[in-house]
Amino acid sequence: MHGPLPLFILQAILIVAVSRLIGLATRRIRQPMVIAEIVAGIALGPSLLGWLAPSAEQWLFPAASMPLLGLLSQIGLILFMFLVGLEFDAGLLRGRGYAAVAISHTSILVPFALGAWLARHLHADLAPAGVPLLSFALFLGTAMSITAFPVLARILVERRLLRTKIGAIAITCAAVDDITAWCILASVVSLVRASTVADGMWTTLLALAYVVVALRVLRPLVERVAARSANKEGLSQNLVALTLVLLLLSSWTTELIGIHALFGAFLFGAIVPKHDGFAQLLADKLEDLVVVLLLPLFFAYSGLRTEIGLLDSAHAWATCGLVIAAACAGKVGGSAVAARLTGLRWREASALGVLMNTRGLMELIVLNIGLDLGVISPALFTMMVLMALATTIMTSPLLERIYPTAAAEAADGDAVRYEPGGFTVLACVAYDRSGPGMVTVAGALLGRTDDRTRFYALRLVPPTGRASFVLQQHGPEDRSSVLEPLMARADELGLTVRPLSFVSQSPAVDICEVADVKRADVVILGWHKPVIGRAVLGGTVHEVMRRSHADVAVLVDRGIGWINRVLVPYRGGSHDRAALALGLRLAEQAGACVTVLHVVSADPRSAASEAIDHVLGGLDGERFPNGGRVATKVADHAEPAHAVLEECENGYDLVVIGAGADWGLEHRSFGIQPELIVRECPTSLLIVRRADGAAERAAPLGTPPLRRPESSVGRA
Repeated sequence: MHGPLPLFILQAILIVAVSRLIGLATRRIRQPMVIAEIVAGIALGPSLLGWLAPSAEQWLFPAASMPLLGLLSQIGLILFMFLVGLEFDAGLLRGRGYAAVAISHTSILVPFALGAWLARHLHADLAPAGVPLLSFALFLGTAMSITAFPVLARILVERRLLRTKIGAIAITCAAVDDITAWCILASVVSLVRASTVADGMWTTLLALAYVVVALRVLRPLVERVAARSANKEGLSQNLVALTLVLLLLSSWTTELIGIHALFGAFLFGAIVPKHDGFAQLLADKLEDLVVVLLLPLFFAYSGLRTEIGLLDSAHAWATCGLVIAAACAGKVGGSAVAARLTGLRWREASALGVLMNTRGLMELIVLNIGLDLGVISPALFTMMVLMALATTIMTSPLLERIYPTAAAEAADGDAVRYEPGGFTVLACVAYDRSGPGMVTVAGALLGRTDDRTRFYALRLVPPTGRASFVLQQHGPEDRSSVLEPLMARADELGLTVRPLSFVSQSPAVDICEVADVKRADVVILGWHKPVIGRAVLGGTVHEVMRRSHADVAVLVDRGIGWINRVLVPYRGGSHDRAALALGLRLAEQAGACVTVLHVVSADPRSAASEAIDHVLGGLDGERFPNGGRVATKVADHAEPAHAVLEECENGYDLVVIGAGADWGLEHRSFGIQPELIVRECPTSLLIVRRADGAAERAAPLGTPPLRRPESSVGRA
């Protein structure tokens, strides 16, 4: 087992498995995958595994295996920095003006100054022997100045902020920070590696010369090759081989110059053309292998070098706390004050400061360079790793508190003012086949779309964790393929659709947030064949129903066309009243013929039954100007669900039914759901649940489901 190959295979299996398992937990608390990978690396090292089972840690990760693990992690980093360069778009820097320049430079200078000041106090205890104060201070200042561009970009995407004002400023500032910090780090590395001042100046001049060559010679060459070789079928193997050769040559050149191979990889990625999908195609070829296998090797390698046990005193932990506090004060404080001075409100400025405080993977790369060069000690390396972990973990919860999604959308004019008498439908589309049926129901409910009636189609994209996901977000804004059938059907009906699409880690929470911001009256969800043993109203559907402040309707589409005949089973519960409200709206807006089926399974002369009969009697024969009408029927049946199925045989286009226990359509945490109506009904179903806390929920049995002032159905 201790041969190089079998041992490495075992290490890789363990590293990838532990990273992904911890990733499952971090996703549930809305943390980026990089947190899981950092924690997994620390857990496999001396800080946890070595503390709990020292012999196992020595057997799995003997000192003799570290050079191979380190070499492969460096290859992974070279490829990852190339992907980071692909994400970097110089177009982000154009037209951003004074604000972005001022904020980005302040977010570099303030933490750099704090890091340099801190270095004076830490140099005696935490700098390796023989390291001059200048090199130590420059490196610590640079490490404090880093912002993790890839992690920040993913947070912006997942929180739907990338295309907002605050998102645009944040991504621009992070891009400037990336370039500036890496240039400073290149200078520091050249200074540390150089034996004399002349050597340092010579390294700097060679680095500048190579940047000029890359921009003037290498970039036009890559653009010509990309224009001739890229096609819709993908990239040829020859082109991928040529790209990798150029990438490795660039990394080799910067390593020979003396500023580290990672700079060459990043620079080459930055000059690759982003248009025509060339960068995306390259990323698709490389990123899964890099992100899933090679990058976790780097985190494990870093974790094996992180020894929390070195912080063995109160003074050491106090120093670690000081490092974290200085890092946060420099980034959050400096960025926020600069943003406020450029005209942003305090809420926006604070949110920007929190975003710029994200460090993650980029910080670990810088720290490993410093440890390899001997500029920082293992104890300071551990403190800085904990700082990177803490600052990245705090980003999402702080951002949610300071700048929640609803506030972000409202700040960009995306919130909707409530219009009395208006009606808004939010349809959540998971699969392309769901869209046409949803738009048919929405069109029948709305009748038309104007300033008072709105139809939103929401497409939630699951997070992929892919390195180049931001490239897709900056691509052309075309219709999502999932929404295309819905949009086509809406065009046929003359219905105006407002499409929404974003990345979501928590679909139920995000659906309810969007419904609140858009002031939706009803949220329509699609039904898809569930896992065996899982109810139709379980999972995400149940979570939306539990959280939503709007009524929720689940569409079971069995080939719905236009809606002419509608059946509304009714027994007087709150969900039945919500279903009846939608049924009456279908009669008013779409001219549908609505049959209200009052199912009596108890004493028909009871007070409750008489109250319902009184309500339905007032609706019987109701007619609307567009031809819609309402009729009532009474069915005496011991099994309400069977009564509905028997009535469906008379031929209806849609059954609108409440999500109540009477119909076997209630959520249960355990047990297989019978849901007879869903399984046996040949007609399309709209299963409606009244929002918790709605005014009508507490209304006495038999209360009319809605008001109809001046023969117009009001807000359901």
